[in-house]
Amino acid sequence: MPSQIAPRGRKVRVVATLGPASSSPEMIRALMLAGADTFRINMSHGGHEDKKPLIAAIRELEKDLKRATTILFDLQGPKLRVGRFEEGRVMLETGAEFVLDREDIPGDAARVRLPHPEIFQALEVGARLLLDDGKLVLRALSVSPEKIVTRVEVGGALSNSKGLNVPDVVLPMAALTEKDRRDLDFALEEGADWIALSFVQRPEDVAEARRLIGGKAMLLAKIEKPAAVERLDGILELADAVMVARGDLGVECPPQQVPLVQKQIVAAARAMGRPVVVATQMLESMILSPTPTRAEVSDVATAIYDGADAVMLSAESAAGAWPVESVAMMDSIAKAVENDPGYAARLHFTETLPDATTADALSLAARGIADTISASAIICFTLSGSSARRIARDRPSVPVLVLTPKLQTARRMGLLWGAHAVQTRDVASFEEMVGKAKRMALRHGLAKAGERIVIMAGVPFGTPGSTNVLHVQRLTGKELDGYRD
Repeated sequence: MPSQIAPRGRKVRVVATLGPASSSPEMIRALMLAGADTFRINMSHGGHEDKKPLIAAIRELEKDLKRATTILFDLQGPKLRVGRFEEGRVMLETGAEFVLDREDIPGDAARVRLPHPEIFQALEVGARLLLDDGKLVLRALSVSPEKIVTRVEVGGALSNSKGLNVPDVVLPMAALTEKDRRDLDFALEEGADWIALSFVQRPEDVAEARRLIGGKAMLLAKIEKPAAVERLDGILELADAVMVARGDLGVECPPQQVPLVQKQIVAAARAMGRPVVVATQMLESMILSPTPTRAEVSDVATAIYDGADAVMLSAESAAGAWPVESVAMMDSIAKAVENDPGYAARLHFTETLPDATTADALSLAARGIADTISASAIICFTLSGSSARRIARDRPSVPVLVLTPKLQTARRMGLLWGAHAVQTRDVASFEEMVGKAKRMALRHGLAKAGERIVIMAGVPFGTPGSTNVLHVQRLTGKELDGYRD
């Protein structure tokens, strides 16, 4: 399945969210041609029937362009909200008392229903409750099974069903609601490549989702709560990737802490060899404007300098006026950063020590050999993708061409730094491996006559987890003569 789109010319991946502004096959095609590597389908909006045409369009585009394409389903997770008000809206005065209770009657300026018994169970005196994306702040004065009395620390207007965040406690709530379970079943039936899990508080949340997925897709844990940051290592052990979900993090953490937390998550994920996505408000002004602010460009660049595997567009591509331009801007920022002579040095500030395995030793050696002999690319033969993930963890200076007989594996590479994945027939011998590696490097424009490539594979061929071969070859430029594969 050779690609008709050349490798991107950058290592970081670009994730584009689909929505009202990008739901037609023509627009999805334009986003991919502009640089989108992964398409995010947000299950917080719309129903299953709305998503099926998006999936069909992506898979049809994949066939047309002969390029494995990644689909990420993002589950909504629990949504905490206050009840409704008699007048639809009230004004909470700073310093006043305000009560959250379980009475199913319309609220007023003194009280409102809170339809989440788990909060009454877990909340402690002194804990904060943040309303409407943190615009209003309440502090708990007393807590009982039926009533929470609070002091308004930051007042303002509060209207029906506004969102609520409780950053200071771990809530006894599962990350997966009944809606999420239905959406997960749908996503797996439709062939999802990645599942993004929202409302992660503890490693057990990830373990439950992994059990339900049953290996049918890769699992990405969204880090959007302080409790998840505190147990980050345990979450990383169980997840296949993580996302720095700065929207909720920015509500539940003090704003000045978000950049520090972002760097902490990116560094921890890289050290453990897990792909990490940085998301939310990266080019927010491009929802309305054809160009981003300088601060937004700097924000995206910082994530790339830190070594994030992917940067993500949300409303910019889903509902904005300039979806294609947003993707193209991400692409151009990434290329500019990666062309900076100081990029490699900054990228390797984070130490990624190999595990004591043959595969990790060979991955590290592949990077060193490629640098030493100025190779043009690393060619990785893999069934499951684990060898490609090990190579990407070491952030080599050259592109990684991932060759796999499994389309599912090729599709899952869309969040992996530096990887250009191609589905191709498996090899059965050492000679066939060398020949295919050289032909594919030429075909995809990653090497030319006289240049060398580093090949990594496992013998016996076709056996997962058998990575044990590292080989260097020089191309003559005539390897494609007489071949059409």
